[in-house]
Amino acid sequence: MPVPRQPVPRQPARHQPASRQARKAPPGVTSHVWPSGGRHLWPSGEISPPQVHDRGHLVYAAGGVLAVHTARGTSIVPANRVAWTPAGFTHRHRAHGDTDMRIVFLAPSLARLVPDRPAVFLASGLAREVLLTLTGPRNYDGTAPGHTRAARSRLLRVLVDELREADEQPLHLPEPHDDRLRALARMLYENPADTATLAELGRRTGASTRTLSRLFRAELGMTFYEWRTQLRIHHALVLLAEGHDTTRTAYACGWANPSGFIAAFTDVIGTTPGRYRAGHR
Repeated sequence: MPVPRQPVPRQPARHQPASRQARKAPPGVTSHVWPSGGRHLWPSGEISPPQVHDRGHLVYAAGGVLAVHTARGTSIVPANRVAWTPAGFTHRHRAHGDTDMRIVFLAPSLARLVPDRPAVFLASGLAREVLLTLTGPRNYDGTAPGHTRAARSRLLRVLVDELREADEQPLHLPEPHDDRLRALARMLYENPADTATLAELGRRTGASTRTLSRLFRAELGMTFYEWRTQLRIHHALVLLAEGHDTTRTAYACGWANPSGFIAAFTDVIGTTPGRYRAGHR
């Protein structure tokens, strides 16, 4: 199961200010919070409580791997990726490996320039440096003067411009709603190595191949095989971050051999599993 499925309420009756919510860090989490962002150091396996913010926010994992869960699905945020959650979306975070999570809130004037749904973007070198600057020590520990409002506004605009130029990444795994798709998804969440065909899975869930194919396209906007590949890549990112080697990860995620896994992983993530794993040691 790549990311445990947690019950998430659709939306609280009232929004609390983002800064008040962010202060309530789970036990074991070291947090620094300020009005425009925050930094949380998460031990592996830590899960935040469900929360919702009045402003949309970007999250970046300077170390480890972060999962962002919403009612729309799950986004995996490995190194060099940035996840966007719009305002009003109930969400929770989970750390895979010890994770250094950085958060930047966007004002509505900037939030309207990015998608109105959860998304994951490739982080350019410039975007990464801006994120680290906006969430670095000078924001919270008093060791250096903080940024002026004008300087922060300029940095935020550079960051949003970089994300608008970046490719959106296929790392958001949409959540099915049809009961037949949910039953199928549950089986593959629990066993990503299952190599059953769509016809075989259909027999287990009581739906025809044609019906399931139509539902995947209509609800999730992709084919079954595209969805399953994303599910397996999600699981692989988690296993690699937790220290598993390429061969073990390949078989645990359903690839017949490591070479097929390496090719698929590199195509989606942009680097080999070995290099990715080395960056998380």
